[in-house]
Amino acid sequence: MCCVISAIVFIGPRAGLFVWWLFNPTRFGMVFDNIFLPILGGIFVPITTLTYMVLYRPGVNPLTGVDWLWIAIALLIDFSLYGGGVFSRRRK
Repeated sequence: MCCVISAIVFIGPRAGLFVWWLFNPTRFGMVFDNIFLPILGGIFVPITTLTYMVLYRPGVNPLTGVDWLWIAIALLIDFSLYGGGVFSRRRK
């Protein structure tokens, strides 16, 4: 059961980014200048990339202090997912 939950957590944000890109590719074009940043973000920090996509407002002021707080929380979640895997591997 733990492997199923881990697989959903691992694949979920990446699948969300991919589906969002399929249905709204112009949003990706407005948020990111090139294709490499969302690909690398989807591989290494997918929750942070999704959060940035949600918070970014094209044509409006760039991200403000509260927006950066949400991105920092998402980054902590991404790092904790990696750290939790390392910790559970050491326990066995």
